[in-house]
Amino acid sequence: MIQIYTTPSCASCRKAKKWFDQYKIPYSEKNIFSIKLSPDDIFKMLANSENGFEDIISTRSKIFKEKKLDPDNMSVKELVEFIIEYPSVLKRPIIINENELQVGYNNEDITIFLPRELRNIEAFSGFDNDDAIGIKCSKDK
Repeated sequence: MIQIYTTPSCASCRKAKKWFDQYKIPYSEKNIFSIKLSPDDIFKMLANSENGFEDIISTRSKIFKEKKLDPDNMSVKELVEFIIEYPSVLKRPIIINENELQVGYNNEDITIFLPRELRNIEAFSGFDNDDAIGIKCSKDK
């Protein structure tokens, strides 16, 4: 199941949800301001990240400056506890499933969440029939 971590005022979050709705792909939404994140939520995010916390938190967040904290000098436990206490440090939306992670909304990258059968159709959706025939029959000209 696809999980989307959102906030109400996030335009990118709304775009992501609209995209999933458009393709009728089921997802579960967690508003990070109305539910309390668990360590498990954060570890699920990190499981598919390439760069760990760097992928999911905004180090430019004012809370880091106010608290005079440097995430590079914090332990994993400290960072997890900090995110749970101050979820606004998370980049948004964070979209995860068993194998993939996407942070933010990108119209091209989000297609990793399309089921395989839809991915094949979507790959050629930018071509009209003449273009597709032209590709297939280009030797015949």
